Amino acid sequence: MKKTIEIEELDEFKKDLKRLLKKYKTLNSDLNDVRKDLVDEPGSHPPFSYQLSGLEIQTCVIKVKKIASDSFKGRGRNSGFRLIYAWYETEQRIIFTEIYHKNEKELEDRQRLITNFK
Repeated sequence: MKKTIEIEELDEFKKDLKRLLKKYKTLNSDLNDVRKDLVDEPGSHPPFSYQLSGLEIQTCVIKVKKIASDSFKGRGRNSGFRLIYAWYETEQRIIFTEIYHKNEKELEDRQRLITNFK
């Protein structure tokens, strides 16, 4: 039987995505592939994804570092995109919180995480 995992998006995530889509036209398709992967294996899986620490919140927040993108043909999973999401295992629910390209910013917005997942 197929798992049912609900995937939601914060409004801030939607703004991030809209901005990035102007430059990276295949990003929606790339994210659909990530969604499919997360339904099968939603937790952290180093070296592709890992749980963020030091946030002082109880929510499990995961950073995906290896996202394949058709915008970067020939680079495999080294597209440079970073996806941050909250994982609620007991509820079988994921909330996408942030997406960015590593050339545009170095780290995730920790204040956004703390504000949304106290």
